[in-house]
Amino acid sequence: MVGRRKGSSSLTPLELRIMQVLWRDGPSNVQAVQQALDPDDLAYTTVQTMLNVLHRKGRVRRRMRGRAFEYSAVVSREVILRQAVRDLVDRMFGGSPEELVMNLIKTRQLDAERIAELTRSLAPPEKGSPHE
Repeated sequence: MVGRRKGSSSLTPLELRIMQVLWRDGPSNVQAVQQALDPDDLAYTTVQTMLNVLHRKGRVRRRMRGRAFEYSAVVSREVILRQAVRDLVDRMFGGSPEELVMNLIKTRQLDAERIAELTRSLAPPEKGSPHE
């Protein structure tokens, strides 16, 4: 099995779940994150360790609130999403976003009608249009 590079910018599935809690709920202590994830699924110490890993990676900030650390996301969901897509394109499609799109079309996850809708949503409004 090929391991993850030390210091890798991508997040593990559990790190991503924790980040999603912080993005959704805002600054939280370990107990609040554990409760949001599913307290029967993960031990408090597991969540605490993962938050500390995210802190070392620079993904979360922590500050002392009373007797416990409060963790908050340093990077936005959009930044993480952009990094994950770039990583996917690089690893699975040889750096070609066109190959990713072609794969989505070939596997019928995206069709010509949807591509046209997306293209229209990216185009700037035409002069004299009611959306100006």
